[in-house]
Amino acid sequence: MIKPLGDKVVIKRVEAEEKTQGGIILASSAKETPQVAEVLAAGPGTDEVKMEVKVGDKVIFTKYGGNEVEYDGEKLIILSQKDILAVIE
Repeated sequence: MIKPLGDKVVIKRVEAEEKTQGGIILASSAKETPQVAEVLAAGPGTDEVKMEVKVGDKVIFTKYGGNEVEYDGEKLIILSQKDILAVIE
């Protein structure tokens, strides 16, 4: 597993919905890339930054935040905690 340093967080996107609320099935090209992800790992924080997210949290992150990496066949994103906008409860 990837172990992030400092205030970095490893997340994996949650799959986009295939249907609209009205029941219309979307073609794969019409689906928006989701900005919702699950936290897979979180760094220990720094003297200036206290970590507010933990493994298993579902989060909303900035559209262009982080760096995409492929690890063990999965597409993951590593980003700073400041690029996370909210935790979904």
